[in-house]
Amino acid sequence: MMDKSVNYISMLENLIRPLIKHQEDLRIKEFPSEDEVTLIQVMVNQEDLGFVIGKNGKVANAIRTITYAAGSKDHVKIKVNFDSY
Repeated sequence: MMDKSVNYISMLENLIRPLIKHQEDLRIKEFPSEDEVTLIQVMVNQEDLGFVIGKNGKVANAIRTITYAAGSKDHVKIKVNFDSY
């Protein structure tokens, strides 16, 4: 059985690209930290931030849940932050 690690940046890109209009402005960076939590920063165009967060944060929470579930498979804690520029 082959152990295959998840590429979290690629996964997030596949989840977020269909939601946004300004594809060229999507930036995703991964920041490993000392306290065993990996921070992933998602930056989108200001006009797209509402689509990524969704009403009452439901879309953002769904994206976080999927990422957290994928991370738990690899025993990795992941925190996803969304912002615009």
